[in-house]
Amino acid sequence: MRILHVLDHSIPLHSGYTFRTLSILREQRKLGWETFHLTSPKQTSCDVLEEDVDGWHFYRCPAVPAGRLPGWGQIALMRKLERRLQQVVAQVRPNIIHAHSPVLNALPALRVGKRLGIPVMYEVRAFWEDAAVDHGTTSDGSLRYHLTRWLETRALKRAHHVFTICEGLRSDIVGRGIPAPKVTVIPNAVDIESFEPGGQPETALKARLGLSGASVIGFIGSFYAYEGLDLLLNALPGILLQRPEVRVLLVGGGPQDTTLKVQAQRLGVADKVVFTGRVPHAEVHRYYDLVDVLAYPRHSMRLTELVTPLKPLEAMAQGRLLVASDVGGHKELIRHGETGMLFKSGSVDALTQTIVDLLANQISWPTMRAAGRCFVEGERNWTRSVANYANVYTSSAGAS
Repeated sequence: MRILHVLDHSIPLHSGYTFRTLSILREQRKLGWETFHLTSPKQTSCDVLEEDVDGWHFYRCPAVPAGRLPGWGQIALMRKLERRLQQVVAQVRPNIIHAHSPVLNALPALRVGKRLGIPVMYEVRAFWEDAAVDHGTTSDGSLRYHLTRWLETRALKRAHHVFTICEGLRSDIVGRGIPAPKVTVIPNAVDIESFEPGGQPETALKARLGLSGASVIGFIGSFYAYEGLDLLLNALPGILLQRPEVRVLLVGGGPQDTTLKVQAQRLGVADKVVFTGRVPHAEVHRYYDLVDVLAYPRHSMRLTELVTPLKPLEAMAQGRLLVASDVGGHKELIRHGETGMLFKSGSVDALTQTIVDLLANQISWPTMRAAGRCFVEGERNWTRSVANYANVYTSSAGAS
């Protein structure tokens, strides 16, 4: 079985998207399948047509110059990706073309697949229109939003089969008129062997960051608006009234970085919040080991209600405590009071009290940590998740 994956971007860029991709590819290779990998023009800082990264070979697509007219850049991207995909297909001769979201990848793949008689799978990790709302490039209900949604639905209907990452997205896809048997969930998961529970904090690192003697509430990842880190900072003054030793550790960076620093100053808690900036991926575990409670206070919006994130699963795999807002994407992963604590999304008071209560109830920590680790070991491992591709791939390749 030869599968050509069409991707938005890949390593060496680091994101939840690239880490999910690598996990899928590793497991597919273990199943004996040959995988090939083409990234879109959105693979930044890349001016070659092929390259090897960490033992993986990637076909690349040339970048697209910025367009002056609305939509021009997206059209140019799809045209360039279609031409490059045609070249790569002729070279690797795949049985399956597997396009991963956004829809800008799916539409060129569908055109090439139809032209050459190759089944095209479309894997939805999030809807492009919802991500655009969060990034501020469009608004809910705008003309661009509806046009993008129409394109997304068109791609879903034309695909030979649809994969997605969670039940929330599957329900939305079926609600667009896609037959339920045509949609398969490939859940987000973790590579259990990559995570060791119970790591101890490095005393020197903790001291260098000013966290000695502190109870540390942490977030490690990208600072997007939907992550709700503003809510965490708004809750901090109330937490400090009851637990003055608490400090917040924010590891990473992103669009909200400056805004969050300004907010911490305005709230008078800048000396209680540590911003580390981005750290090398190989060093991330050292920062996880400093954290007592990981916080995932995502705001409620279509993106967070439908999509399940990877971070809580990684936290559970490490035997970490976590608190998370009760958006749909979290409720699909976290069993309240068993594998983590959920609080009412958007509520500063609820977040404050949940953190304070969890810090005060240390007797429950070992049981909760063990339950989280058991959940990912038994239900959310990549071997089990990727096995869901097998029947669809086999029947589709046989029918082509």
